[in-house]
Amino acid sequence: MDVKAIREQFPILNQDVNGHPFVYLDSSATSQKPISVIEAVDNYYRSYNSNVHRGVHTLGTKATEAYEGARDKVRRFIDAESTAEIIFTRGTTTSINTVAYSYARANLQAGDEIVITPMEHHSNIIPWQQAAKATGATLKYIPLQEDGTLSLEDVRQTVTDRTKLVAVTHVSNVLGTVNPIKDIANIAHEHGAVIVVDGAQGAPHIKVDVTDLDCDFYAFSGHKMGAPTGIGVLYSKKKLLEQMEPVEFGGEMIDFVNLYDSTWKELPWKFEGGTPIIAGAIGLGAAIDFLNEIGMDQITAHEQQLAKYAMKQMRTIDGISIFGPEERAALVTFNLDDVHPHDTATVLDAEGIAVRAGHHCAQPLMRWLDVTATARASFYLYNTEEDIDRLVDGLQKTKEYFGNVF
Repeated sequence: MDVKAIREQFPILNQDVNGHPFVYLDSSATSQKPISVIEAVDNYYRSYNSNVHRGVHTLGTKATEAYEGARDKVRRFIDAESTAEIIFTRGTTTSINTVAYSYARANLQAGDEIVITPMEHHSNIIPWQQAAKATGATLKYIPLQEDGTLSLEDVRQTVTDRTKLVAVTHVSNVLGTVNPIKDIANIAHEHGAVIVVDGAQGAPHIKVDVTDLDCDFYAFSGHKMGAPTGIGVLYSKKKLLEQMEPVEFGGEMIDFVNLYDSTWKELPWKFEGGTPIIAGAIGLGAAIDFLNEIGMDQITAHEQQLAKYAMKQMRTIDGISIFGPEERAALVTFNLDDVHPHDTATVLDAEGIAVRAGHHCAQPLMRWLDVTATARASFYLYNTEEDIDRLVDGLQKTKEYFGNVF
């Protein structure tokens, strides 16, 4: 994998920030965009900007072909059986909320259980809190091991015959934990429950095969995998989508509209009310082409090597706490003793290094870790060991600065 050649495809990386060569270590928040994606979106607006599905003119036909072509690229990228199972949304949050409103509220009742974990992003907690309140269902949590992983025995102890829905992240955005989705899905299905997977940190970094995982729903966002912001995907098994009602009503998603009643289009369009996110979908298709050309297995191997190197180098720093398991995805969440994470991030920014600081939309997990906030360095296919060396040097300078201050 030629990382130097890959980096040349990301123009934003070729700049100085605060007088230093730019190091971007915040890809878990959003990834940078390759030239091919930028040009695909630009070309749509310059050459064939038109609404989809509605017109018979040349530009409308070309836009529709590009939009639906992107849907098929998504289908093949995650190994879904049909494009009818691929719903375009605004992102992971919208995808999960669609399931919570359309599936959970229609199928749960008092006495039923929703099972999740404490490591979830708020987007995979709050929708289930609200669904539980609306239906009278009980919200339960699978406990975490000391290293922030899940034990399948704990999953078996938590999921019961009363469990109707299990929601779990594929990869923790804080700990880097990669959860055994296929095994958890098997346990859920043994009890007649469906499983919803938050794939926001999974799909950009790991080869996803939803058929092999046997997940019922899988949600992810384009902007974390080189695509524009504002475009995401909800995958679901067709038999479930056919039972579900839309959550947005209006143009595009209807079949016939009468004065007092209406009927819906077939899948997947009944869940895509209004003018869709056309440019975003086209950009997502281009991003998938880019990732496929490199190869997801190669990307995963490169990122795992970066994570191991980062852990090794960062542990040379006195007074650093690293959170999460030894085997992890491409991120390291940490704190420096007696330095607030926001101060750490500020000093690093002065060195031209971008990291994330805060609770990372995971406040319950912060409480489990017994911290109020953390700093996080996250990596993608364009990062190098030299980037990590810059990070470690920046952290040493942070310690020195605050050691002199206090």
